Amino acid sequence: MLSGPRNLSTTMMRAFENRSDTIVNDEPFYACFLKESGANHPMRDDVLRSQSTDWKAVALQLEQADKRAAYSFEKHIAFHFSWAPNFHWFENARVFHLIRDPRAMIASYDNKHDDVTPIIESYRIQRRLFESTPSPIVDATDILKSPQKILSALCNALEIPFSIKMLNWPAGSRDSDGVWAPHWYDAVQSSTGFKPYVEKQIALSPELESLAQKCTEDYAFFYERRLTA
Repeated sequence: MLSGPRNLSTTMMRAFENRSDTIVNDEPFYACFLKESGANHPMRDDVLRSQSTDWKAVALQLEQADKRAAYSFEKHIAFHFSWAPNFHWFENARVFHLIRDPRAMIASYDNKHDDVTPIIESYRIQRRLFESTPSPIVDATDILKSPQKILSALCNALEIPFSIKMLNWPAGSRDSDGVWAPHWYDAVQSSTGFKPYVEKQIALSPELESLAQKCTEDYAFFYERRLTA
């Protein structure tokens, strides 16, 4: 799964991990990104200590996924690949894209981290990957409005069986959560399923509105191609 930040991505990871046939890998290239970019993210030192910073080693690890389960789900935040020389490790994977209205993403990300520009980079990277390898697309709002319908359509597009277990899970943390979970995952760790969609009024500063506009074309490109049933 390729997603931007603050985009239901960890909730989707919970849904797949709750399947009896799936293991998950949480943002395996995060430390690689931090090392290459020098970005000063929350819990930076903890992340660098917790993961390999060698992208080739991480890619090899993913290619040799744990065989304890039929499926291995990888949650990737797209801007982590801003440094990546290629996407070769995706060639044998079933890829899908998770999108969300960039204004909502920016409003949420701004509450957790000062620099929201990675949202723009995430859309650019997702579009570059999609244009080389077209893949299924799902929108976060559609999922919240109709989880079973959209997840069923996604599983069908990925040629894997849908499991009703994807709709609900026990609250709490997971051993599979990245070390950064205490900063980012508070809402997800208290969840037991997909929360009902609630329309929110979003107010952004002029600067943030300008940043959101830079994602508009890419978001529209994905939105018109998304799965709806």
